[in-house]
Amino acid sequence: MSADPRTVYEVELLGASDVAPNTRLLSFERPSSFDYAPGQFLSFLLPVNGEIVRPYTIASPPEQPGPLEIVLDLVPGGVGSHYLFSLRPGARLRFTGPWGSFVLRHALKAACIFVALGTGIAAIRPMLHRAWSTTQGHLLRLHHFVPELAHQLYRDEFVRAVRTQRNFEYEALFSVDAVRYIEGRYVEGERDPSARFFVCGVGPDVYRIRDLLRQAGYDRRAVQYEKW
Repeated sequence: MSADPRTVYEVELLGASDVAPNTRLLSFERPSSFDYAPGQFLSFLLPVNGEIVRPYTIASPPEQPGPLEIVLDLVPGGVGSHYLFSLRPGARLRFTGPWGSFVLRHALKAACIFVALGTGIAAIRPMLHRAWSTTQGHLLRLHHFVPELAHQLYRDEFVRAVRTQRNFEYEALFSVDAVRYIEGRYVEGERDPSARFFVCGVGPDVYRIRDLLRQAGYDRRAVQYEKW
């Protein structure tokens, strides 16, 4: 891993593509010897109004060679996202990192339930890759909540994994109340006190799901989360 995450890297933007309505994937050079844990993020130094800092989780798995990737939504009035959406291949990007403690370094000896709200899948995806490569047979389950099919990122990859990873289950949910669904599934329904939860996404539902699970009796340390 980087000796000091405060190191400022400057890299070339290699690709920019729309992957959903108002959602873009940016791929850029991976600095030499740069390593990170699944779930960590980069802090981008953007030349807007002098300079602003915006964090984005690395969506590409550490084991995957080649460029780093981030996925971002175009935020109404968001100067950072509008700036990044304006960039074209060849532009230069500056960032520090990796940062963050919302990570999965290896598969745990328990069922792992991953809950991604929208582009929260960017943090969950590299976690799943790490879990697939280190699992000892425990259940790995992904719930991805999106407003509609067009926002279902990495669908083909997860569908393939269902066929190749015998302990992996994948569920995409469209226009479903995430809090109510998790309550019905893991509070009112099946209860595995040893299960571990990883919850990530935009908005207050992340906190609501965290509190719901902890109040239902799941160990506080077993419910990890990151709200964007």
